[in-house]
Amino acid sequence: MNRVYVCSCFGVTEKQVKDHAEAGACTPRQIASACKAGTDCGSCVKRIQALLGRGNCPRRELVDQGMPALAADLSEAA
Repeated sequence: MNRVYVCSCFGVTEKQVKDHAEAGACTPRQIASACKAGTDCGSCVKRIQALLGRGNCPRRELVDQGMPALAADLSEAA
């Protein structure tokens, strides 16, 4: 299995970051909240930003309205 690690401090892979992004994480801070990536040494934050892309957030409208963006948060709000 080929694993590309984004965060070696917490063993977070590129696939995991992409999965969290698909679930609604739009920022490095939301990725950190979901899996701790970027919260220790911080050397992976730029890579996380690159994976997320700029302005490419499928749930940006929810965030702009002050609603939870992450799928887990949406189920708690219901």
